[in-house]
Amino acid sequence: MNHQKNSWQRLFIISLLPLFLAIFGSASWLWWNWSISPVSNIAKPQRIQITPGTASQQIGSQLEQAGLIRSKLAWSLFARYKNWQNPKTDFQAGTYELSGSQSMVVIAETIREGKVVQKSFTIPEGWSLRQMGRYFEEKGWFSAQDFLSAASQLDRKQFPWLPSDIPILEGFLYPDTYQVTYENITPQAIVDQMLKRFEQIALPVYQKAANQTKFTLKQWVTLASIVEKEAVVPQERRLIAGVFVSRLRKGMKLESDPTVEYAFGITQTPDKPLTFAQVRQPSPYNTYATPGLPPTPIAAPGLPSLEAVLNPESTEYLYFVARYDGTHVFSRTLKEHEAAVVKIRQERQKK
Repeated sequence: MNHQKNSWQRLFIISLLPLFLAIFGSASWLWWNWSISPVSNIAKPQRIQITPGTASQQIGSQLEQAGLIRSKLAWSLFARYKNWQNPKTDFQAGTYELSGSQSMVVIAETIREGKVVQKSFTIPEGWSLRQMGRYFEEKGWFSAQDFLSAASQLDRKQFPWLPSDIPILEGFLYPDTYQVTYENITPQAIVDQMLKRFEQIALPVYQKAANQTKFTLKQWVTLASIVEKEAVVPQERRLIAGVFVSRLRKGMKLESDPTVEYAFGITQTPDKPLTFAQVRQPSPYNTYATPGLPPTPIAAPGLPSLEAVLNPESTEYLYFVARYDGTHVFSRTLKEHEAAVVKIRQERQKK
């Protein structure tokens, strides 16, 4: 009798097994969908830093504590299912901007693919190191002095092509728009990034023309920096380069206003031009007072100015003066030049 009763109990339990499995499966499916769903439809992004070598379980705990995912267990199961268990390769270290409005799967893929938060910065052509330093300080990234200190450290092991006789990196930090991760917002990291861009874009141009030019790398960049500061309209760039090349060949002083401004940290305006006392003031950078090129570049030249120095326009002009509309009046003789200067000043006074 008891044997028959036990048999019926076993049959009853077996008959209920599919129901139990269905309930368990449904509950598991509901739990899983709940676990991977966004924590909130409206959530402010949070910055989360994943340090190198962090295991997937630790990342799950970090995300759960930040309120970005519902369950660290679900995170671990998902990582195991995907076979993302190697902390060195499966999840990328860095700073991420994540939101509780994202699903757990989206968050996991973001960290796996290394879509870290990036900032951008733009250095215009013709900026000096001092201008760059002020720019970064105004952005709140680091002090201008810290940037200038980093730009005074010449890593010739990493950048063996750097000229041996430059004390600073003026002219060799390539002007461009850059993307930088939060971890690399340091003076040295940004200096290295800009040097690498010069190495990628500018250096091959010089190396290709090295057999055809008499300029050393430093001379090339130095003259290009002066051309960059003088040329406003693109169509005059090669002509201005041609004037300077001609003056150098003839042993004439370059007499470039931007070198005076750089030497003494001043900026002239149409209403306040350089004075005779300023252009006569001695300085290795003042090309009115000192023959030849300055000791270093005076700004960061862009590719067009660098190319113009290697391919200057052949010209008989030896002088030019700004019209204050971006263009210049070019002259062959000093007499023509002085007449052009007087005429432009008179027109300026009338206006």
